[in-house]
Amino acid sequence: MNSFQITTHSPADPKIPFLETALDLQQAKAQFQAVRSDIHSVTAAHLIRHKFGRRALIEYHLKTDHGPLTLIGKIRAKGTDHVSYHVQRNLWNRGFDTHSADGYSVPEPMGMIPDWQMWLQRKVRGIPATELLPMPNGVALCRRIAALAHRLHCTPISTPKQQTLRDELSILHTGLTKVSQQYPHWQSRIEQILIACDALVSYGSSLPGEQINDFSLVGIHRDFYGDQILVDGDRLWLVDFDLYCQGHPALDIGNFIAHITEQSLRQTGNPAAMADREVALRDTFIDASVNACSGPAEELHHQIELYSVLALVRHIYISTRITTRNHCTDAILALCETRLRNML
Repeated sequence: MNSFQITTHSPADPKIPFLETALDLQQAKAQFQAVRSDIHSVTAAHLIRHKFGRRALIEYHLKTDHGPLTLIGKIRAKGTDHVSYHVQRNLWNRGFDTHSADGYSVPEPMGMIPDWQMWLQRKVRGIPATELLPMPNGVALCRRIAALAHRLHCTPISTPKQQTLRDELSILHTGLTKVSQQYPHWQSRIEQILIACDALVSYGSSLPGEQINDFSLVGIHRDFYGDQILVDGDRLWLVDFDLYCQGHPALDIGNFIAHITEQSLRQTGNPAAMADREVALRDTFIDASVNACSGPAEELHHQIELYSVLALVRHIYISTRITTRNHCTDAILALCETRLRNML
């Protein structure tokens, strides 16, 4: 019997030379038994995601003393991601476990395999929130997601990384410069968009929220949107803490709103198709945050609006990188132009 069980083509990756080894059932068994003494065998290993030269995800099915167990192994080419592992472990230990009373959880971290630059987490089930947002209960789901974000922000986890408005702006300049080079006919429009973003950030950086007064920097997810939340009945699983850092709490909410807007535009042609979801997310989050820290609601509202428009501008670049979104680039450009003009 072949000991390799791969569901996705796995080209040789010089940055991850041990990838095929990590898919070998016998070698996986030896590595797992070094981490957990209760493991009998590894019955399957599937490569479920592979970003060439950067990272890979492998799903392992195991037999243990306590029954079947499914784990996700997260490989990073530049070295084991100890920071993300410890962030998730700390969140798990501070109330985000499987049985949390409020229904907000993270997958349980299950150890590391240094030889494969891999850390492990228990696989959880659920439907990505992105798929459920257009459904009739989308507004109620957004209220719960806002509460989840607030809970995350109120759970301080040490991290050396920080993300500011200036950092967001730098990302935009890098991404949109590539778009200008690839699509020269949009160059002048993109230049004007970046000038407008520069002006907004210059103003926003002088506001109290960015100066760590009324709303201090907190631990944020930084890639907070529907695909990072799995909905399993009344439980929400927050996943993927690769970008977790210190930042303004409005960044997570603004990013999520921008994703809702882009999804609405892409799926219906109307960027306001799920505006009620955006309002529910924003207002629920503001209410919870203001009650917790007594900061001004108006200021937080403005910061969410600022971060959401910057995140929407980033979708110009994203739409050129994903084939199924290429048809939306011009529409996103036009929408960003309108929103930036209104904000200025």
